[in-house]
Amino acid sequence: MIQAEPIPVIEFRSVGLTYPGPPPVPALLPCDLTVRRGEYLTIVGPSGSGKSTFLNIAGLLDTPTSGTYLLDGIDTTGIRDKDRTTLRGSRIGSVFQAFHLLPHRSAQENVELAMVYQRIPRARRRTRAQAALVRVGLGHRLEALPTRLSGGERQRVAIARALVTEPSLLLCDEPTGTGEIGLRRALGARGRHVTWQFLAESTALGLIGGLVGTSIGTAVVVCVSAAREWTPVLDPATLAAAPVLGLATGLFAGLYPAWRAARIPPAEALRR
Repeated sequence: MIQAEPIPVIEFRSVGLTYPGPPPVPALLPCDLTVRRGEYLTIVGPSGSGKSTFLNIAGLLDTPTSGTYLLDGIDTTGIRDKDRTTLRGSRIGSVFQAFHLLPHRSAQENVELAMVYQRIPRARRRTRAQAALVRVGLGHRLEALPTRLSGGERQRVAIARALVTEPSLLLCDEPTGTGEIGLRRALGARGRHVTWQFLAESTALGLIGGLVGTSIGTAVVVCVSAAREWTPVLDPATLAAAPVLGLATGLFAGLYPAWRAARIPPAEALRR
């Protein structure tokens, strides 16, 4: 009985990418490549030879302008951005040279981030993140912030984050930027996730600003009134209006940045 050949993880069929001009710039010449499950592949070459472009295409961050790319047998060439993002989050893990862990999140929370956009229940995310960290020898550092970890420990957290979703493909690159937006997009965040993140942050800042301003203003009124032996007059409606105005200001101020951030292509966001 003849056994069917396993489906390759990566299959490039004349895949290439050319940036439009004028003049057009070929970033990756059409190439064929097959990478099967369990294989390791190292890409070397001088700067500008197309290494990062190849990895961006393989990681579904860039779309080729020619050829066909099959990931686990799935033709990714003409799929919608929503489906591309879903594939990227569920089948591809990424490890960056500088690790790019969120400094204000614990090791466990950084690993959980890889599963947030897959709608995995919080309890299951926690269990899987802990198991992944135990697997890389960091079971005793679950709650540690990246700033409290050594370089080797941060690297292991990044590896645990890349492996926790059990991806078909693991990519390791050396991007020079990778801000938080790029990291989230690489981990499977959609445009609406970035939009909500921006709006939540700008609204929170506006609300905090309103509360701080109200507190300072109230303190000044009370102090001046006490010094001059006046009776302070504090209108509850005015006190309540300041935080609400701050919240509304933060919301409207964040709309345009949120709209722009959500429309940044994943590959460009990753470089920022």
